[in-house]
Amino acid sequence: MTAPARSYLTRVTAALPRRIDRTLVGCVAALSVTGLVLVWAATAGSDDPAEATGFLERQLVHLFIGGTVCLGVASVDYRLPRAYAPVLFVLAAVGLGLVLTPLGAVINGSRSWVVIGGFQVQPGEVAKLALILGVAMLLGEPRDGEFRPTGRDVLFSLAVLAVPLGLIMAQPDLGTGMVLGSVYLAMLALSGAPARWIGGLVACGVAGAFCVWWFGLLKAYQIARFTSFVDPTSDPQGTGYNANQAQIAVGSGGLSGSGLFQGEHTSGQFVPEQHTDFIFTVAGEELGFIGGTVILAMLATVVWRVLRVAVGCEEPYGRLVCVGVATWLCFQTFINIGMTLGIMPITGLPLPFVSYGGTATIANLTAIGLVLGIHARERGYV
Repeated sequence: MTAPARSYLTRVTAALPRRIDRTLVGCVAALSVTGLVLVWAATAGSDDPAEATGFLERQLVHLFIGGTVCLGVASVDYRLPRAYAPVLFVLAAVGLGLVLTPLGAVINGSRSWVVIGGFQVQPGEVAKLALILGVAMLLGEPRDGEFRPTGRDVLFSLAVLAVPLGLIMAQPDLGTGMVLGSVYLAMLALSGAPARWIGGLVACGVAGAFCVWWFGLLKAYQIARFTSFVDPTSDPQGTGYNANQAQIAVGSGGLSGSGLFQGEHTSGQFVPEQHTDFIFTVAGEELGFIGGTVILAMLATVVWRVLRVAVGCEEPYGRLVCVGVATWLCFQTFINIGMTLGIMPITGLPLPFVSYGGTATIANLTAIGLVLGIHARERGYV
């Protein structure tokens, strides 16, 4: 480690609150290490050993960067990230705009990445953070004399949602769009906004989904995913292949699994994208029902601890940030594991803290840093 890096970590560690949520930190750390091992197991069967080692090394770098950012965010007053929320929102919007230019890369039918100098960045992950901070600012800071958000505040927050959501759906990235919508709806519902707004938005969402389907606005590969979800046997060697192989891999693990690096489906690379979107198939096959349950329990504990911080917040802003982070992690976990087990359509969402990924890993750990900072300073542990 270089001298500047050591100096930075020393200053950050000294600035950390004297008390932190050790349960939350421990679960996130355990999930990150588990994910690192599962990524290694998922790629070890590659024909090119250097490729497998490369995934492991890059994920280590992602965790180091994400952990450093997490510590940095947790060590400062949470009002500082709030001040930079508009900047983050603009950066996310610009990044999403660049995705639609020649700098954007199409992967699995979705143009969701920006490739610059060999590095791949997914602006949609940054947009999740930007949305949470932006909506918390607008709905969590009522004007003088007000005790809850007004209709004007809700309209402004809708504009904050509309910009990234519109750009994301233009890619199209239905999974990330669903995450943004669920996060916004949860934050709005718990902000104290008038109930008519919540009911109206739900009705508009249902109507919008119907129109998208009715007028054929979905891409062919998205329609195929939904068709395969409804009837997995309709095209077992085509659109239903991923879902079928995922369920076979998970089911073959039984109670205790085949053992790390011993899974036939994992080592045979039968499940596509098993180090990212389908990482839970590796856990199911090699760690079995017991290992998968432990991972799910740790993820549930992370969401519970974040919600516990939200309940203890006196300021609406901090509470809404925690609600947004908890909804993001919970919804994405449910969709990811659900599509692995065949109870949800395939949407391409990674499993938080476990799946391989640079932008996603750093964004998830940054969100935890926000929660840790709010937890400490709401209770005066500084």
